[in-house]
Amino acid sequence: MMSNRKRTQSNGSTSLETELALWGGLECTVNRVGDVYQDQVKRSGHHDRPGDIDLIANLGINTLRYPVLWERTAPNHPDELDWTWNDERLGRLRELGVRPIAGLVHHGCGPRYATYDTPDFEYGLARYARQVAERYPWIDGYTPINEPLTTARFGGLYGHWYPHGKSGKVFVDILLRECRATVRAMAEIRKVRPDAQLIQTDDLGKIHSTPRLSYQADLENERRWLTWDLLCGVVTPTHALWEYLRWSGASERDLWFMVDNPCPPSIIGVNHYVTSERYLDHNVKNYPDHMRGGNGRHRYVDTEIVRAAPEKRAGLGALMLEAWQRYGLPIVVTEAHLGDRVEEQMRWLGEIWQQAQQARTLGVDVQAVSVWALLGLYDWHCLLTRVENRHEPGVYNVSSGCPEPTDLVPMIQRLAAGEPIETLVPPGRGWWQAESHMPVLMPDLVDSLVAF
Repeated sequence: MMSNRKRTQSNGSTSLETELALWGGLECTVNRVGDVYQDQVKRSGHHDRPGDIDLIANLGINTLRYPVLWERTAPNHPDELDWTWNDERLGRLRELGVRPIAGLVHHGCGPRYATYDTPDFEYGLARYARQVAERYPWIDGYTPINEPLTTARFGGLYGHWYPHGKSGKVFVDILLRECRATVRAMAEIRKVRPDAQLIQTDDLGKIHSTPRLSYQADLENERRWLTWDLLCGVVTPTHALWEYLRWSGASERDLWFMVDNPCPPSIIGVNHYVTSERYLDHNVKNYPDHMRGGNGRHRYVDTEIVRAAPEKRAGLGALMLEAWQRYGLPIVVTEAHLGDRVEEQMRWLGEIWQQAQQARTLGVDVQAVSVWALLGLYDWHCLLTRVENRHEPGVYNVSSGCPEPTDLVPMIQRLAAGEPIETLVPPGRGWWQAESHMPVLMPDLVDSLVAF
């Protein structure tokens, strides 16, 4: 699926015409647990602080992932839309020259009248997308649904979020409906704005394991691509997961819909966290009881690679190489938050930026890195399953109700001004950066890219 978006050099690498750009984003999840909806825009105070827009623009960020969320605009009825908040905030972004990437559903299940476990979701979202495009025809970038695969896992496979499913069937039903909704939403948007870009986000990690669990790691490493594979229309009977999807309850009709109506992303949006690379360990005796689980065949623990086997960590650069080889589409790092002390957050941002630069030198069309969770986030330590009011600061600390700048502010301003990242990172290594375990671009991936 390689594209012609790169210019091949004699050494097999590629030349990219523009510098790595700096994007930003707000944690804006509106998720549902039981009958309770949580709204991160309100919990952070951003809903009531229009001045936040100017603070963000002053960082030097000129592209911003921004919520125009269905559940917030029309929570009670599809014909009762309140555009007041969106008009004010999007208008100010436009005045300041900041390009919004409009997010329509962010880890949400849709409003109560059209949740993603019902057919109303995909048609309702398409209708809402058309209304957004008609009201703001100057917006040219959209993420109709943030992280469809991750959201389907949390709501359909692990039971964390509504509808609290714990089966492959519920997971696959939700994922396919989210993907169909994305296809339908973009079709409606492009009736108004034919050049509108689909910036499709999902988590990009990798599963490592002990040899006994390699079969489970192989399944999950194929599964991580499903959002993008489905949208690209390549999930046919020859796909590695066609039988898995059919076994999980997907109908041939639903699978062929995605093949017959491809909607490939304009940009692959990769969301990557220090916990995105996992390790499956069958030696459960080495872990506390609450970490032990299984798949019906083996008992095992699913934990972070940086803690269990840091020497196996691939790193984001290698993962973006994998994505480039698979799709040949432009890539943006759309999320990369670290909940920690600000010095560690600076080191994490520095590593992400450097990994993106390394991937670019090998011809991967990485266009930007986003500073995510500009205003921090609440209760992601428990995956938003409880309300404990635990705040993780971002670029600004909003725990007092007023945005207080952290040391990330001057770092980002200087990065936006073109200063080298090496001059902006604090001395020393992050806790995840053991000296002998720094991620490097995997030689086998590099060799195969050059050979291609």
